[in-house]
Amino acid sequence: MSGSANEPEYLELTLASFVERVSAAEPAPAGGSVAAIVVALAAGLCVMSARLSTRQLPDAPDLAVRAEQLRDRAAALSQADAGVYGLVVSALREPDEPDPDGRRRGIAAALSRAADVPLEVAELGASVALLAARIAESGNQNLAGDAVTAALLAESGVRAAGALVSINLKDCEDDTRRDRAAELVEAAAASSARARLSIGF
Repeated sequence: MSGSANEPEYLELTLASFVERVSAAEPAPAGGSVAAIVVALAAGLCVMSARLSTRQLPDAPDLAVRAEQLRDRAAALSQADAGVYGLVVSALREPDEPDPDGRRRGIAAALSRAADVPLEVAELGASVALLAARIAESGNQNLAGDAVTAALLAESGVRAAGALVSINLKDCEDDTRRDRAAELVEAAAASSARARLSIGF
């Protein structure tokens, strides 16, 4: 598995290099890292759209700052997701003997921990989608396409992250994180619908 101490962090890579990493026959970066980057890009579009909407939105500077915070956190989670997924891979590679029950517990613990990062990505994405809807509705209409794109990307990132939470917790039916992920998907979808409605799409 890639990710040695000598390899650059994902955010230090060129876009082409990151795409190559995603395409490689390695466990990571994978779905969670990509979902985090998608949410970060959506937030970046919100930053730009808000900065160019100061005439239309009195709180545009505040919206831009909030979007920057969401962008930076989501981007950082692209690396964090690879890290926690690496723990899952390591647990799966443990031998079944002499302690099969211990191995199962180790896998379950790693999967539970791995659910936290995509859940945070979903939280961030839902916030980005809400910001994007606000900007699409009331911001600079010359940037409406960018704001709507941000909302759609954010919704996609939330859906992907929510699916990963569900997969990681498939054997934990009573885990409230599954319900929270579903709530975030619904919230992001509602925000995305608002954004699309603002342009009659």
